[in-house]
Amino acid sequence: METTQIYIFISLVVLAIIALVFFLLPRNKGSKRLTPLAGLAFGFIIAGSMFSESWYLGYGLIGTGVILAIADIIIKLREGKRKK
Repeated sequence: METTQIYIFISLVVLAIIALVFFLLPRNKGSKRLTPLAGLAFGFIIAGSMFSESWYLGYGLIGTGVILAIADIIIKLREGKRKK
């Protein structure tokens, strides 16, 4: 295996461990859910790391995920200001 493949494998294992911890730990009723836009952004970032061998596709997917995450943050900030 090449070095980049090892890094991708390690990041996927860490992501799987985080997902298991997230699903196995008890949740507080006051915890906030992930918005659909944030979930989509997360999916794009994960897909970008999967397609890292194809330079343009990988970075394009990661960039799209980051833009969607920033848009979600801006939407949440605007909704928070309206409620006050």
